[in-house]
Amino acid sequence: MAQDPWLEEFCDRADRLPVSSARRTRAKFDVCCALTVFGIDLKDLTAEAFLHYSDESRKQGLVDGGKSAAWAGTLAWPVLHQMGQFAPSTPSTLRAAVTRGQLSIEESVDRHRLKNHEVRDLLVAYLRQRSADLDYSSLQTMTNLLVKTFWKEIERINPDQADLRLSEDTFTTWKERLLVTPKGQPRRDLDGPMLAVRALYLDLQSWAAAEPERWAKWVAPVPVRDQDLRWANQRRRRLQERMANRTRDRQPLLPILVQHVNDQWHRLRELLDAAKQVALGENFVVDGVTWTRASTKDQRHNRPPIHAINRTTGEVVKLSRAENLAFWQWAIIETLRLAGLRVEELSELSHLSIRQYQRPNGEVIALLVVTPSKSDRERVIPMSAELFHVIAQIIRRHREEHGTVPTCARYDPYEKTWSEELPYLFQTLYSGTFRAMSGHTIWRNIHRACDELIPTHPDFAEIRFAPHDFRRLFATELVNNGLPIHIGAALLGHLDIRTTRGYVAVFNEDVISQYQQFLARRRAERPPDEYREPTKDEWNDFNEHFDKRRVELGSCGRPYGTPCQHEHACIRCPMLSINPKMLPRLDELEEDLIARLRRAQDENWRGEIEGLELTLTFLRGKRAQSMRLARLGPGRIDLGMPTPPPHG
Repeated sequence: MAQDPWLEEFCDRADRLPVSSARRTRAKFDVCCALTVFGIDLKDLTAEAFLHYSDESRKQGLVDGGKSAAWAGTLAWPVLHQMGQFAPSTPSTLRAAVTRGQLSIEESVDRHRLKNHEVRDLLVAYLRQRSADLDYSSLQTMTNLLVKTFWKEIERINPDQADLRLSEDTFTTWKERLLVTPKGQPRRDLDGPMLAVRALYLDLQSWAAAEPERWAKWVAPVPVRDQDLRWANQRRRRLQERMANRTRDRQPLLPILVQHVNDQWHRLRELLDAAKQVALGENFVVDGVTWTRASTKDQRHNRPPIHAINRTTGEVVKLSRAENLAFWQWAIIETLRLAGLRVEELSELSHLSIRQYQRPNGEVIALLVVTPSKSDRERVIPMSAELFHVIAQIIRRHREEHGTVPTCARYDPYEKTWSEELPYLFQTLYSGTFRAMSGHTIWRNIHRACDELIPTHPDFAEIRFAPHDFRRLFATELVNNGLPIHIGAALLGHLDIRTTRGYVAVFNEDVISQYQQFLARRRAERPPDEYREPTKDEWNDFNEHFDKRRVELGSCGRPYGTPCQHEHACIRCPMLSINPKMLPRLDELEEDLIARLRRAQDENWRGEIEGLELTLTFLRGKRAQSMRLARLGPGRIDLGMPTPPPHG
């Protein structure tokens, strides 16, 4: 094998990989080991054979408890692919070769092993019908809700259930189990499974009218009633409140995080630039601290890593690696903060996303084109000077290291697909191959920056930032600074302005300030004489209005200057507030009304009967409301009566 020219070329290519010498040796070892095991030359090594070797090496590594086998073939695979050893249709990386793509609808349903094959076939047909207007991720979510969360649990509750016509006891038991996840945690999203089940039944009813021979046998009463969803709006408000509180908690910490990643990157960049100017073993001084550039075992062909030793503490710092991590932490956080992007939109930014627009006056505006993601609509964001600086630094870094922005593939974990190779801005080196950053990598960079702040700012131990937090903070800052909310919705890519409103956390001081500004604008537009001081007679009349609102059963809540709209029929008036002390009086009135109703029924006074029944309904409603307020205990606050202003 040592005289195999094809193998020698592979070894030469492996030696040029931008990884450590140990990993380059590992790549050569994997190929030589595979050739030895199969007893073949390199020209006879196929992708299938090398994949088998990698899989068996991983299994053996797990059995032996070793970690090295986890990398078996990962570095060697792209080198072999570039040499033309594998067919052009073969994936260019080992991970792409072992990553399973999208599951078919049948595979997604069958992995839950339903016992009722007829229901299984129904769910497959239903999901295939719905798949026409759903992406893969949404289809998988619906499959899990209907198959795993709904019908699999129904089979556990009632193994003999043959159709969708569920008994009240069966569905009640399912709703009780729905409250808790399989891991024993309280389920937060109760509405998702309920709405999916309700849509299933309603769709079948609708489709049965058009295709009765296919769907009619499965039509059944919808088990999810309106009362099961009556708290949906309240749960949605609670969710919005939690998100708003989350935004308020992180808003004061954002400047600290931004300052930290900015200072850390500039400090490490200054150290790295200074270390590059000296030879191995020589000292250099940065900010009064003496450092020594140290040698490393890993001497790569093009860009050997740079290490330095702090002469005061003796700490060895891997400057190249530390500066690279600090840069991407800074770039990720700044881009998320300044552009308000979703995490998948950040990973999809490429060199092609940068555009420019020249205004008629000659001014050039830099634009950032965001590819379609959640809303499936492309949008364009005008870049601020800060955001443009960040994007320019990313491109400059790629060009300094590689001469251009390298093209690479991106894996979509939601759609389970690999993209075409594009010059993605946020990319990194995985096992010698460039790949667009995943959402997990972005999340990990943010958390690493937060962890670094815990010793000096303990709040970061309790409050952690997620990529989407920067999007909510971006929306809050835009709207609270006066940008119209519909413009904010366009920048964020929201199709519904209510979604943007849910992102915005309004702070107390903002509410007070905005209300005061509203009052000032309103007063400026009204005639000045409307804001004159009241006369003594007008003030007495205002006070007398409150005295007249006191009635037998409590007090009337009608506004000042308005007459009684119900001709003093207080029981029927929604403005009447019952005094709890007058509850016995309501009982007396009820007895009197019942006696009058009996007399009217005996005399067949139909008009009187209708009026008395309506009055009884209002009376009982007032009594129930008053008793409910009384059970809440003493909670009234005496606001007092307004006093007239002193007359000069």
